Amino acid sequence: MSKVLIGIMPQEKIRERMLAIAKGEYKPKPGEPKIWFTSMKSLAEVLSDENRALLQVIREAKPESITSLAAMTGRKQSNLSRTLKTMSRYGLVEMKKKDRQVCPVVKATEFQILAA
Repeated sequence: MSKVLIGIMPQEKIRERMLAIAKGEYKPKPGEPKIWFTSMKSLAEVLSDENRALLQVIREAKPESITSLAAMTGRKQSNLSRTLKTMSRYGLVEMKKKDRQVCPVVKATEFQILAA
């Protein structure tokens, strides 16, 4: 597992940065965060104690589906799907399709946070 660098910056600044990158006016440096949150509160919601424990379960148990993960964790499948979708948007989890099921794969379990 790799360590992920996370940045915190206001939405407006994130948008300006992304537009500058798209226009070729700015090239991100190797040590810059790839994942951005707009506030510590939003970061805390995604990387709550419960969600970090979930990442650990996924990493160790390697569940074959969301259904099996729900059984392992005791969480409702709908709640789990929503959480995994959010984590996937931030690049913390990858949802791999396998036959007719979706299998969560953890991309990182260690995080370094930079607040701008």
